[in-house]
Amino acid sequence: MAFGFIANCTSAKAADLKTLTVAGGCFWCVESDFERVPGVIEAVSGFTGGTVSNPTYKQVTSGGTGHYEAVQISYDPDKISADQLLHLFFRSIDPTDAGGQFCDRGESYRTAVFFEGADQKQAAERAKSEARSDLGRKIVTPVLAAQRFYPADAYHQDYYKSGAVILTRFGPRSKAEAYKRYRSACGRDQRVKQLWGKDAPFIGGHS
Repeated sequence: MAFGFIANCTSAKAADLKTLTVAGGCFWCVESDFERVPGVIEAVSGFTGGTVSNPTYKQVTSGGTGHYEAVQISYDPDKISADQLLHLFFRSIDPTDAGGQFCDRGESYRTAVFFEGADQKQAAERAKSEARSDLGRKIVTPVLAAQRFYPADAYHQDYYKSGAVILTRFGPRSKAEAYKRYRSACGRDQRVKQLWGKDAPFIGGHS
């Protein structure tokens, strides 16, 4: 009886979670940033916004499917709001770049917010407007209706903290170490800091 009560409470809590899907360039980086945010339960790397069912990473990054590399964020609305998450999101990307993000170029690396419902759409539009006001520049990140989200395969999940060893041009490295080298070489944090200065929320947490 007690077990049933606990299970019901867990199910009810899970049902209270909300999701927000965003595209901010490399999904490893967006996942890494948002899994550190209090109130975020999980961030899953994947693809959305395209025309091909069950796309592979190779298909998406090669272009032509229309998909974005995206991250689906599950969060507890009692601890953090969509407005707060979107405020963080816009300040963790370059929303003035329509051709990709940082060193990653092409349609799969474009930025976007995929809203679920009228409230989330309004929150996204507010966040976009605030970003435009704060930067004093045109924001090209679109606010789009959510489409089906396809999780990437297990290789790409939690890449930034994985101890699995892979072969890189520097020799065998853990995924976590390879990720840090990639993020630094790609110039993500440098550009975000240049744009947003002290308002950049995730700078300095990836050393």
